[in-house]
Amino acid sequence: MPTDRPLVLVVDDEPHIIQLTRMYLEREGYRVHSVGDGEAALAAVASMRPDAMVLDIMLPKLDGMEVVRRLRAENHPIPIIMLTARDDDYDKILGLELGADDYLTKPFNPRELVARVKALLRRQERFAAQAAEKPKIVRLGNTEIDPAAREVRVNGREIPLRAQEFELLWVFVRHRGMVLTREQLLQMAWGYDYVGQTRTVDVHIAHLRKKLAKSDLKIETVTGVGYKLVA
Repeated sequence: MPTDRPLVLVVDDEPHIIQLTRMYLEREGYRVHSVGDGEAALAAVASMRPDAMVLDIMLPKLDGMEVVRRLRAENHPIPIIMLTARDDDYDKILGLELGADDYLTKPFNPRELVARVKALLRRQERFAAQAAEKPKIVRLGNTEIDPAAREVRVNGREIPLRAQEFELLWVFVRHRGMVLTREQLLQMAWGYDYVGQTRTVDVHIAHLRKKLAKSDLKIETVTGVGYKLVA
């Protein structure tokens, strides 16, 4: 398979999950490398520089949560989809709070996994395209949003945002004043064609609200509909 195809790192200690995931991803033209524990996952990210990672929570040596925590502590931008065997909001929300981009619950539909991997990789392509276009800096009140540098400053001080947090904020900025549903936000900020039950949007918005606490920008909840950005 050509080496210019995106490389997806699959981290799971269940051979049948590895086999199933590899089959569907390779069918779509992706390269796949698999490992079975958290330490090997960190080593593979460092040495192989994969374009995305599918990461199980329950792993030997280091669990998936610790893998995410260490990568994000180093500001590593790799897109991460977490797999959880429990239909439990605690695992899902904790994974998202640590910096995962999204999650799927086992057993999962492999077609949905492929769709989400595709969406996250398209997000990376959008980042590169936006930087190449050098769009203008947007100033709203005491807040400055630079889409080319992917930086946000409040009162001149940079506010560190993760890749998906910035993408979500940029969607709000471009549609400020408009009420956006969770489905619209998933489609525009994550690029998902399929929208299932997910807490992803809510958790990322909660993070943005905390980080923008001193900003003139406020993300308001419109009960029963969605969210909107006001300045």
